[in-house]
Amino acid sequence: MAETKLIQLPKPLNKGNISLEEVIFRRRSQRSFKQKDLSLQQISQLLWAGQGITAEKGFHGLRTAPSAGALYPMEIYLLAKNGLFRYLPNGHKLESLSEQDLRGALADSSFGQTAISQAPVNIVICAVYSRLTSKYGERGIRYAHIEVGHIAQNIHLQAVALGLGSVPIGAFNDEEVKKILSLPIDHEPLYIIPVGY
Repeated sequence: MAETKLIQLPKPLNKGNISLEEVIFRRRSQRSFKQKDLSLQQISQLLWAGQGITAEKGFHGLRTAPSAGALYPMEIYLLAKNGLFRYLPNGHKLESLSEQDLRGALADSSFGQTAISQAPVNIVICAVYSRLTSKYGERGIRYAHIEVGHIAQNIHLQAVALGLGSVPIGAFNDEEVKKILSLPIDHEPLYIIPVGY
């Protein structure tokens, strides 16, 4: 069995150089990107904005985005030219899952949306519904959809604050995305966010 490769992310910043109001004013969907890589610090900041731990409390800690019952049903994956990774909020790390560049395949599964293949990174947010439905029944699915919106908006706003662009993508073939990312059977892809310059 291969050893899991973990990458420690740089510590995220909790102060920036631009006001929230200006970030909201500047946010636009960007569908074309330069061939310029993001730094590990930028990736760290984007992932932290989506699901980072802001205070220690219980197993999951308190996070940047609210979650019904603090059950945190979302898993965040990152695709870049150097591979596929899963974000681990506890410890603020990336788990390397593949060294393949899967961005082209992901774009194909998203009806040829070139923003995905052009962007240096794509963030894919997946729900594990059972984490919520075990407590809230079918209403837990609604709570998951609310939570993915919170996470995605945090990432989009953080991108602007970093001088980057992003675009929300919801049009994709779920089964193809699951296959490309080799997702566990209970992981449902909900949202793709290409991010770059």
